[in-house]
Amino acid sequence: MKHFVVFLPMLDEAKSAAYRPEHLAYLEAQRGQGRIFASGRFTDGAGGMVVYKAESLEEATAWAENDPYVLHGARRYEIHEWDMVQ
Repeated sequence: MKHFVVFLPMLDEAKSAAYRPEHLAYLEAQRGQGRIFASGRFTDGAGGMVVYKAESLEEATAWAENDPYVLHGARRYEIHEWDMVQ
């Protein structure tokens, strides 16, 4: 299993506020399926980050693209495979 960090930079604060409940429900569903290692917002208001556990970049990208924040233009996403060192 690989880790993929998805940065979700803010595009539209109003849309972000409007779609926050939908975004959080989406993450909870992903978490319930064991797909999320960690997630959270940046305290400076710049956006947030999700670390997905996936078999491939394509799989993690599909999950990122289906996030309500991304679907509704509240946030864009940037994804990177993360070589986590413990």
